[in-house]
Amino acid sequence: MADAHSVVPASVLRNLSDKLYEKRKNAALEVEGIVKQLAALGDHEKISAVISLLTTEYTYSPQANHRKGGLIGLAAATVGLTSEASQHLEQIVPPVLNSFSDQDSRVRYYACEALYNIAKVVRGDFIIFFNQIFDALCKLSADSAANVQSAAHLLDRLVKDIVTESDQFSIEEFIPLLRERMNVLNPYVRQFLVGWITVLDSVPDIDMLGFLPDFLDGLFNMLSDSSHEIRQQADSALSEFLQEIKNSPSVDYGRMAEILVQRAASPDEFTRLTAMTWINEFVKLGGDQLVPYYADILGAILPCMSDKEEKIRGFARETNEELRSVKGEPEEAFNVGAILSIARRQLDSEWEATRIEALHWISTLLDRHRSEVLCFLNDIFDTLLKALADSSDEVVLLVLDIHACIAQDPQHFSQLVVFLVQNFRIDHSLLERRGALIIRRLCDLLDAERVYRELSSILEGEADLEFACIMVQSLANAAGKDLFVALYASWSHSPMAIISLCLLAQMYPHASAVIQSLVEEDINVKFLVQLDKLIRLLETPIFAHLRLQLLEPGRYVWLLKALYGLLMLLPQQSAAFKILQTRLKTVPTYSFNAGDQLKHALSGNPYSHHGASQITEDGNKNLNNGNVQNDINFTLWLEQFEQIQRQHRLLAKSQAQSRNNSLLKDGPKAEEPRQLPTSNTNRAVSRSSKRGPG
Repeated sequence: MADAHSVVPASVLRNLSDKLYEKRKNAALEVEGIVKQLAALGDHEKISAVISLLTTEYTYSPQANHRKGGLIGLAAATVGLTSEASQHLEQIVPPVLNSFSDQDSRVRYYACEALYNIAKVVRGDFIIFFNQIFDALCKLSADSAANVQSAAHLLDRLVKDIVTESDQFSIEEFIPLLRERMNVLNPYVRQFLVGWITVLDSVPDIDMLGFLPDFLDGLFNMLSDSSHEIRQQADSALSEFLQEIKNSPSVDYGRMAEILVQRAASPDEFTRLTAMTWINEFVKLGGDQLVPYYADILGAILPCMSDKEEKIRGFARETNEELRSVKGEPEEAFNVGAILSIARRQLDSEWEATRIEALHWISTLLDRHRSEVLCFLNDIFDTLLKALADSSDEVVLLVLDIHACIAQDPQHFSQLVVFLVQNFRIDHSLLERRGALIIRRLCDLLDAERVYRELSSILEGEADLEFACIMVQSLANAAGKDLFVALYASWSHSPMAIISLCLLAQMYPHASAVIQSLVEEDINVKFLVQLDKLIRLLETPIFAHLRLQLLEPGRYVWLLKALYGLLMLLPQQSAAFKILQTRLKTVPTYSFNAGDQLKHALSGNPYSHHGASQITEDGNKNLNNGNVQNDINFTLWLEQFEQIQRQHRLLAKSQAQSRNNSLLKDGPKAEEPRQLPTSNTNRAVSRSSKRGPG
């Protein structure tokens, strides 16, 4: 191999490592001239020897001035080679790139300057080193020395110019490098990366849109940067890509949809807004490509329905409607189970709007894909039952709509009622807060008689008497003889429920008989509170027929006696007493007749025999057959009522005895006497009674 020392004078080599810049610069010019002469002679062996000398003895020297001189010398050699420099780039470029990580900032600066001069000479020929150059520039963009950053920016602009005009640049090889660096947090590096993405996207021959999924997440990550300038640059790049997507006939929506779904849950508001903007456009443009991703997209949309930012909520609502308008089929990769799972999960959201929209989706799926939804019923049924305890009335009503839709099938109807009763048994507060609302709504949506019959059949054998009592107090609607009989067995757990049922069904003799069968233990605070509510209910439109019947007291004697019986049970100072007393004072006295009917009522027994006939409420006579009125054996039903009430009294005594025993163990304590509701109590009852009877 040729000896470089015989080619380059010793004085030049000495000045190349001098501490003075001017001497190093003059020495470099000497090297340029020597290389130019050798190139003219075609002596590339000696040229390689000179480059090797500059590399080994200078650029890799432990002396900083030697390294600076070596870098200047390599740049000078490249200038001397001019058009023939490309064949020596493998020797020239690597030591320069190595100098980018030098500990001395001045050496790094000279490395930028050297590569800049080399690049100006070889232009597109150095594209083969692009990835290494890009990696070096990426690091230098965040260099601690301002002069190095400035030099790196100049080099960066030149490299961008060369890449945009080169036909040798490989985007496929570059993208993995870009993807690796997209999550770097350094603001200078982020600016550097966004700058390159924007430049490459502007080159017609480079398809950056096709590789957008590889760096889209990184761009979204920059939207939450603390620097306004970086956020603005990232947003500008994203806006440009979104516009390209709108105009492109072929886009990989699927991979990007996965990224957008994650970014829609970002804690940063601007990121969420941008993600929802993209999702909105994707749903409009994506078509069949997005069908497999509908569940994930829905999972991103539903939480945003309750976002604190109105713009985000607006995009979420619009996208949600757009998504719901797509009538996908299971055979088209439309995953009903996945969408149901998302909707079920969002029912646990703390935000009401999200829960409501999740229920709308379940309802929509039931309408369109009923058989598929019912296949997943076990997965969602418990969640739907729990939703009945939701704090929002609108949510509860929507849940009931869904339950009613499911319960159209007989087997699901029975399952619903059984599960409802089980839930009420476990959670008494749910029964007390929502019981009446739930039953009324189901009666509106399904056949009321069917609902009550099913509930009655379940409660008739209920072992928990206290629960059965609370349960029937929540059921306050009945009509017809058959329904009366079906309900009676279970409603016997509550005296006030039976009395209400009799008054509503116009079974006044039996109402009077039930009232007279009550004993001292039955007249407690809970009973009086319920009685207060009933008295107020009698003044509502639902009992208008009863009040009008009071215009004919001679015909409706048992009604009058039942009402007077209730009056006698109320404390005289209570508001309910005054309401009922005022109503009874308006009953005309002129229509009483002194016939058998009045005598029969005054006898106190609505089921006593009068020969072979029994007097009904309207004064007509029917054949008596075992004390049956309107085909109902009231004597037997009254006996059943009394038997159930005896069980309740025994239970109450047992509980009281247990409490007394517990008190005796703990020692004597002063106990405040329990008081029946006074006028003040009834005023409180008056306020609470607005929620409805029972």
